Amino acid sequence: MTKETSSSTFLSQDLLEALRTPETCHPLEWSESQQELVDPQTSQTYPVIKGIPRFVEQEHLSSFGLQWNKYEVAHDDEDQATFTAKTGMALHELKGLKILDAGCGGGRYCKVAAEAGGIVFGADHTTAVEKAQQLNAHLDQVNLVQADLKHLPFEPKTFDFVFSIGVMHHDKDTRAVFDAVARMVKPGGKYSVWLYRRNQWWQEWINSGLRKITTRMSPEKLEPWCRLGAWLGGLPVINKVLNKIVNFSNHPNWENRVCDTFDWFAPTYQYHHTTEELKSWFEQAGFENLKVLPPEKTGRFYLWCYDHNLLIGSGVNIQGTRPIIDKS
Repeated sequence: MTKETSSSTFLSQDLLEALRTPETCHPLEWSESQQELVDPQTSQTYPVIKGIPRFVEQEHLSSFGLQWNKYEVAHDDEDQATFTAKTGMALHELKGLKILDAGCGGGRYCKVAAEAGGIVFGADHTTAVEKAQQLNAHLDQVNLVQADLKHLPFEPKTFDFVFSIGVMHHDKDTRAVFDAVARMVKPGGKYSVWLYRRNQWWQEWINSGLRKITTRMSPEKLEPWCRLGAWLGGLPVINKVLNKIVNFSNHPNWENRVCDTFDWFAPTYQYHHTTEELKSWFEQAGFENLKVLPPEKTGRFYLWCYDHNLLIGSGVNIQGTRPIIDKS
């Protein structure tokens, strides 16, 4: 865990041994006097701010830094259930594994994996890593970096388990992020990815039209509309019917509903994918034993809507294994 005191920053040995330059994969050295990481081969430096190595600025993803630092959305039981459903990994399977959370946001799933006994590395492009640091302050085996998922500061093929939940589709090239993160999985390791599902054409048309407006709004102007969506999400019947036309969250918790709705309408990029498309990416990256993971929720009407691509904000979700004899 990266920890900051009043006068200095401590970087864990696990993190220092794992870190590499994103461009050349050179090992990095810690300069405590300068509070930065240094590539001794090129003298390139990377700052450590608030105890977290920073390899990028937020760029087009600043809305995520805002939302994860502002809203309190972690709920232990729910987060554990969501993690298990969207990764296909039981918590008891994580003990002792070296794990990468690619797009960790506010750190909810880093916390789940670390509390289950994993040695966790969380990477996010935004300052949401600061919220992740607060949430995981009690866990020494959580290590955080602010980095571009397409240029991660780790050596390829060194993680036992890599997962990414609801993140890659917010880059301008989802496939490029998928492939870059896939390279982190070691032979015999597992890789789980959850992406937004492509809905019916008319839902996509409505969503695209609305997002052309909302992505140009400032957070201050967008948030009241998200609060309206959160209010609608608390109304019986409406929160299960109207949100098939215009997306808003129907999460039981008010703050989660605001955050989820903001998460939908604020990001610059948002792409939707099919199971067949994601499956082909796994196959082309050399993964095998592919498992299409079912949705977390159940119920006849829900599953009917899911099967007919009518649930806005639902996902396509696959887990794969890199072969022991790796040809990539």
